[in-house]
Amino acid sequence: MGRFHWHTDGSTHDDHHSHDHHRNDHHHGQDERIGDHSGYETGTRRVEVLAAILGENDRLAAANRHDFDAAGAHVVNLMSAPGAGKTALLRETLRRLCPTLRVGVIEGDIETSIDADRLDGLGAVVSLVNTGQGFGGECHLDAAMVRSAIGRLPLDLLDLVVIENVGNLVCPAEFDVGEHRRAMIFSVTEGEEKPLKYPIMFRSADLILINKVDLLPYLDFDLELFRRNLTDVNPGATSLEISARTGAGLGAWCDWLSAPHPPWPGAGRPAQRPDAEARARREDVS
Repeated sequence: MGRFHWHTDGSTHDDHHSHDHHRNDHHHGQDERIGDHSGYETGTRRVEVLAAILGENDRLAAANRHDFDAAGAHVVNLMSAPGAGKTALLRETLRRLCPTLRVGVIEGDIETSIDADRLDGLGAVVSLVNTGQGFGGECHLDAAMVRSAIGRLPLDLLDLVVIENVGNLVCPAEFDVGEHRRAMIFSVTEGEEKPLKYPIMFRSADLILINKVDLLPYLDFDLELFRRNLTDVNPGATSLEISARTGAGLGAWCDWLSAPHPPWPGAGRPAQRPDAEARARREDVS
């Protein structure tokens, strides 16, 4: 979609990336106008509509963040393409973290409760949001959807909330939903060129998880080329090589999730596990 900026002289431009409180700096080392962009021109009316939509989203995102902060819950927005391994990684993450941390999950999917069901019984409170009411199914979670899910989470009893966004490499990166940090999963089966083709996503993430590294011996995948492409679009990117299947790198991932950065307002509260009724509180809002 792209972010659109107004100037004092009334002109506008397409910023091509998000710019909220925790995004990485711009990097224009390569020509982002390669290819034919003539069929996609920004008009004044389109800018007005998008500015209204994104402005309202950002207002709700700020409200979400206020509620998360007030409850002392640290929130991570987990994004990826479909099939990159978000749910598989979450399952292994919950097994490792739930014995010591109180964890909630906001599970976003266009349809079904399949992924939410896979997280049952692992110690987390799960709030499901289906986006199928949108035009063909919304390809991302926005701040309003996350706000609807917050009401079904016992925030005051949680240390960490992970938002599993809808699988997509474009739209989720555009929408601030009130998270404190962003992580994205890249699967080595996707190809080395993905940072160049989807730069907004790779720029917006605080951490890149390079998943399925156990498959590297069987793939024609150039890990060093991927890293060079990642550096081209996000020179300061932090990345971890992991495998949700074998457990490789998951210790470092869990350390990143549980580290008090930024400071957790709820740090030091006595441990109190969500009760069974709260744990079962999950609802389809489509």
